[in-house]
Amino acid sequence: MSEGCPVPETRVLAVASHVVSGYVGNKIAVFSMQSLGCDVAALNTVQYSYRQWTGSRVSAQEITDLYRGLKQSYLDDFDMMLSGYVPGAPALEAVGQIGLELKRKAKGKPGSFFWVLDPVMGDNGNLYVAPDVVPVYKSLVHHADLVLPNQFEAELLSDTKITDVSALANAIQIMHERYRIPHIIITSVSLPHPDHQEGSGPTLSVVGSTMTSDSRARAFKIVFPAIDCYFSGTGDMFAALMLVRMREAVWEHDQKIRRRKQEQGQNSDRDSNDILMTRDAWLSDDSVDALDLPLARAAEKVLASMHEVLTKTAENMQGAIEKVKREVAAAASEEGLVDGVKEGTDGSVSKEEAEKKMMHLLKSKAAELRLVRHLDSLRFPKVQFKATRLEV
Repeated sequence: MSEGCPVPETRVLAVASHVVSGYVGNKIAVFSMQSLGCDVAALNTVQYSYRQWTGSRVSAQEITDLYRGLKQSYLDDFDMMLSGYVPGAPALEAVGQIGLELKRKAKGKPGSFFWVLDPVMGDNGNLYVAPDVVPVYKSLVHHADLVLPNQFEAELLSDTKITDVSALANAIQIMHERYRIPHIIITSVSLPHPDHQEGSGPTLSVVGSTMTSDSRARAFKIVFPAIDCYFSGTGDMFAALMLVRMREAVWEHDQKIRRRKQEQGQNSDRDSNDILMTRDAWLSDDSVDALDLPLARAAEKVLASMHEVLTKTAENMQGAIEKVKREVAAAASEEGLVDGVKEGTDGSVSKEEAEKKMMHLLKSKAAELRLVRHLDSLRFPKVQFKATRLEV
């Protein structure tokens, strides 16, 4: 492997939204995975301009047709799949059929295909998809290898209100048992931590688990400082990086095993069951501790990259807002503009409303992750936040 490419040759199908300007959905996911050496085919489920949401949604039939075109061109040789935002139940069902077809294609070749499912349904107690999307996601989680819900989405999948660490652990166990989902990462968990020190500032957690052969959770948490800013695209970036880093962690595990086998005079993967990439869902032995799981190693690297990029974005944010405000003011010379923002000629938009909307859009633009300028944070992050056991 070349420097900066932490994984072997990896072909990924990325199914998510697309924006013309900005970094959310596939716009950030594809860039992140390609920057780490993956060959990515992007199937976009929506085409929007930016925050105005002008554009179009892709229908279930169009999703099916696009994938059929890949198959007909012999381009369906995917090692991994990442599925994110899909608008509406019919379109989500079409995406699910693609995932199931790729799983069937890999049947008889354990570990040759890995599906990372980000069940994009809502956040902070609110759905932002139609209610009929939820049961479709519940049906698909059964077939995924790694699921990445946020705290609210984990509540929906487990039918459990997460109010404390005990409820969190229970929700994870329910998901392992109900869906037989091998790997779970719950993102941006906001709960009080018993080991939190006064004055150290607000924190968030990522909580993960890889199940044992009898569906028992092996749970860990990674606590990191919260940054007091709103950012766009963080969930999409996290999902994309988790896909790559999970493959990297499994690959590194297998390389260590192969080196040990060679030292013992054994040259074939068949001589050992320790090679994870030849196992269904890359599941570690039951004897592996939660803190030694590839999932934990992967999450540590992902959070290192995320923290570096978010910190640099926050440092630049105010300057970016001021720069755009100056540009808007300089362009506000045509008739009908008030402080750079046009009022409705019929009085439907007041100056205050126009200014409020302008500031929202300026802040949204400034909140775009500064990814392209900080590739080293993607490729060579400095791990600061380590996994610890989830103590109930």
